Amino acid sequence: MYIRLMEKKDKKEVKEMMYVFYHSPAVLSDGSCEIYENDIEACIGNNPFIEGYVFEENHTILGYSMISRSFSTEFGKPCIWIEDIYVKEEYRNKGIGKKFFEFIENKYSGCLFRLEAEQENEKAIEFYRKCGFGILPYLELKK
Repeated sequence: MYIRLMEKKDKKEVKEMMYVFYHSPAVLSDGSCEIYENDIEACIGNNPFIEGYVFEENHTILGYSMISRSFSTEFGKPCIWIEDIYVKEEYRNKGIGKKFFEFIENKYSGCLFRLEAEQENEKAIEFYRKCGFGILPYLELKK
């Protein structure tokens, strides 16, 4: 299995995975085709704030992730937000997520890493904690 940057040829399959991901209990909102399109276009374009990755083996896409870059004034260093991380059901529990976290932590060493999880998504939270993430007791707001 290897991890590579998302390419235009991946658009259809990534969009299908996003639909499944955003219509699961792992995500609060359902998203929309327009949002999926915008996200993918930003990943494969020249947007400096977002990167998209696919997890691939033998020319088969196993999952994807999108990360965004920012700076945390609270922690005084660059911040990498793991916005989406999705592995197709038939490829779960094979170490793909762990490999991605290792990959991204090596690529962005010295950065703060953040992600969100729905409280009901206990399996994901357990996995994130095993990978070294701790829970922050924040209430997030949006407008």
